[in-house]
Amino acid sequence: MAYTDREDLNYLGQLVLVGANQTPFLGMLGGMMKGKTSSSFLFPLAQPYSLAAASQPAITEAVSVSSNTATTITRGQEFNTVQIFQETVEVSHAKQSTAGEFAGIQVLGDNPVKNELDFQKAAQLEQIGIDLEFSMLNGVYQAAADATTAAKMRGMINAIFTNTIAASGAALTKALMDQLFRTMATNGAKWKEVVVMCNAFQKQNLSDIYGFQPTDRKIGGVNVEEIIMDFGKVAVVYDPQVATDDVIAIELDVCDLVFVPYKGQIMTFENLAQVAASEKAQWYAQIGLDYGSEKQHGSITGLATE
Repeated sequence: MAYTDREDLNYLGQLVLVGANQTPFLGMLGGMMKGKTSSSFLFPLAQPYSLAAASQPAITEAVSVSSNTATTITRGQEFNTVQIFQETVEVSHAKQSTAGEFAGIQVLGDNPVKNELDFQKAAQLEQIGIDLEFSMLNGVYQAAADATTAAKMRGMINAIFTNTIAASGAALTKALMDQLFRTMATNGAKWKEVVVMCNAFQKQNLSDIYGFQPTDRKIGGVNVEEIIMDFGKVAVVYDPQVATDDVIAIELDVCDLVFVPYKGQIMTFENLAQVAASEKAQWYAQIGLDYGSEKQHGSITGLATE
């Protein structure tokens, strides 16, 4: 049912959000209320250019006083798009006024949901949060060519094409991680605030690969949260929105949310037209991810998942 009515039952007991709904990437960027703004859906990320391979010049005095042939360093452009996030809530007047009706086990207690509209409003904001997290990591780019085409941001796993390693079904190993870090370093990663993000399966693998447990009769296990390697330190973070067969190394220092504000607000909750005995409102936002140059990041894809 699209709207909330008295058939959506009240219960006694503590409110508990179930499922793996953590959003660590969004949290590290400052949440849904922090970022920069744009006046268009498409926005630039970086203007990459490259130099020739390093070599020793061999220029004679005679050549140095002659007219040399000029060379040009060319530039390109990387870009992304914001996309629309929208969630609507609608609660009937009857449902809103019957917080004292209960189903299930009824004992002494109090309904934790005093205002159904407020509950639906908060829950839908959480839904936008996990949808945004998923999109920033896994989004497949699509520009809104017209009003009937949905704009979709490019997420990290699809943005990285320079520093990516195809595991082809192999298990995660230290050799693969070394190759990832080496490839990133070779291609100019800055190693300022790199975080390795992965799902539960690969997080346990990383703890097995890098963990060292001192002998202790009472304490067992390891939880690797930081890896020290030749080019610096990287944090390790579990994120349930990363695909199980992927590991992503993200340079947080170049990442930021991008908003196209509506009426000066980056996230709006507004009442919609009331036509009958219900209250209807919506969340609305236009959000994208600026990840800078894709060469600052790295990934391993297609890993074994069992």
